[in-house]
Amino acid sequence: MAKATYKRAARVADQIRMEVADILMRKAKDPRIGSVTVTDVELTNDLRLARVYVTTLQEDDGESDVLAGLAKASGFIRAELGRRLSLRYTPDLVFKKDVSGPRGDRILSFLEGLGAKRPNAQSRGNEGSVGGGRHADD
Repeated sequence: MAKATYKRAARVADQIRMEVADILMRKAKDPRIGSVTVTDVELTNDLRLARVYVTTLQEDDGESDVLAGLAKASGFIRAELGRRLSLRYTPDLVFKKDVSGPRGDRILSFLEGLGAKRPNAQSRGNEGSVGGGRHADD
């Protein structure tokens, strides 16, 4: 029987993502980290280091304050995570800004811009064809 390809590190990373988000929402008192969303966690295979990717609604200056607040609170978050998870070692937490959202938005707007330049190409392909190009009389 084939083994599942879903590694333990991926399962633990998903649990860490949910727990860190809950800790930030319910337990963290630092006002700098009030508007943070945990988007992803990458965990090393030995479960010793977790890279926690976050997004925030703040602009450039505010983002650096948020990341500084998260770095300062990482010890508290790690201790709380150790209480919640039954792991031999609680991983070190490194908080990083998630850039996949703005990058995806930029790609989407670029693709929409390409579609707006050629509106006639779509309408030309559908002219006079009903039912896949065959007539109902055939």
